[in-house]
Amino acid sequence: MKILSLLLALSFSATAFAADEHLVVPLWPNGAPGSEARKDEPEKLTPTGGVTNVHNPTLTVYLPPKDKATGAAVIIIPGGAHRFHTIASEGYNVGQWLAEHGIAGFVLKSRLARDDANPPGTPQPYTIEGHSLPDAQRALRLVRNRATEWGVNPDALGLMGFSAGGEVIALAAMRAEGGKADAPDPIDRLSARPDFQALIYPGGSAKIQPVKCAPPAFL
Repeated sequence: MKILSLLLALSFSATAFAADEHLVVPLWPNGAPGSEARKDEPEKLTPTGGVTNVHNPTLTVYLPPKDKATGAAVIIIPGGAHRFHTIASEGYNVGQWLAEHGIAGFVLKSRLARDDANPPGTPQPYTIEGHSLPDAQRALRLVRNRATEWGVNPDALGLMGFSAGGEVIALAAMRAEGGKADAPDPIDRLSARPDFQALIYPGGSAKIQPVKCAPPAFL
């Protein structure tokens, strides 16, 4: 038991360090819609080093050196079966690798439809389409809002997701939203359409409806 506790403490320390050395930006400073009352509730670490109990979604920022920056940017959503985020190997490590190769990386810690922080069967307050998807859309808008500050081309912003994160990205691409011109928050006036996507072994629990496209003009 003592060994397990020590391993958990070391895992938590490594995860915290990976996040603390980079800028962490909340998607909504006053709390995500529907989660305002829980935004200060601490996140929790699973026995495998995943992060769960997320109520205040954030982006961890990995910017490339200015002399290497290409202007391209990727928002990364880790996997974890919608129960936790495999935050180091499918998040922070990817963001760091992208930054080292001239691409800005933004690791999204979104709200989860399931939760390893509570006993199995505990009712969860979130859903994939009602909360994880809006978090991804807000992340796209937020990066575009701060594109000049972060040296990002707002027309070269994509999404990369692993497993459960891949499902969320597929939804974001298939249900891309334009800006909301009358939104009181200026961030929401920007587009939530990704310019490209990378689905890494995506899961299949979300029901993704096909999009009806018009036939090519030459037919």
